[in-house]
Amino acid sequence: MKTAVVTGGASGIGRAIAARLEADGHHVATIDLQPSQADFAYTADVTDRAQVDAAHGKIRTQLGPVSILVNAAGLDGFSRFADITFDDWQRVINVNLDGVFHCCQAVLPEMVDAGWGRIVNISSSSTHSGVAGMAHYVAAKSAVNGLTKSLALEYGPSGITVNAVPPGFIDTPMLRSAEERGFTNVDKATAMTPVRRMGRPEDIAAACAFLTSEEAGYITGQILGVNGGRNT
Repeated sequence: MKTAVVTGGASGIGRAIAARLEADGHHVATIDLQPSQADFAYTADVTDRAQVDAAHGKIRTQLGPVSILVNAAGLDGFSRFADITFDDWQRVINVNLDGVFHCCQAVLPEMVDAGWGRIVNISSSSTHSGVAGMAHYVAAKSAVNGLTKSLALEYGPSGITVNAVPPGFIDTPMLRSAEERGFTNVDKATAMTPVRRMGRPEDIAAACAFLTSEEAGYITGQILGVNGGRNT
């Protein structure tokens, strides 16, 4: 039984990942701005290093050293590039990229000490082709993919694997909010997906469960798309 941390674990993809890892027998702690149903739920802003370090300190005290980290906290953004203020740009970058930086730095020392670790970063299928009106989001998630590859090379000799999962069109509260605001069309997107359905958070959780397992120890630095065949 290992200790796993899932950021963004209060809802959507993060919540499904936390539930799956718990079902697989791990101690699971979530970090989110919103309250979580997890037994070990910590409220923290992943963009604030002091809050991240404080949350991880409590997790280590209660559950022991962290062996698994899944960075699922995210923030979308929809705006024409010319209309994006630098504050808007920075906030999206802070949550989607800087949050990954903070959380990885917080847990990597104990993984190195243990000689074993699994990190999975949730990026986005938008990194494959870009999305008009989401320049800041796509830029941040693309950087997450690059960070993933670099960390895989740096920490592989320490027994730590680092991979990314870019979800496709997944039925989450974030997606439904975008639909309500007119930024996406669920029926059109589903029709364009080869498997002809929206993804479920559990689809992403299944991929994370494998990548964080003992059996995936020879897989690192990979970008595993879970998108129903839309991006191959």
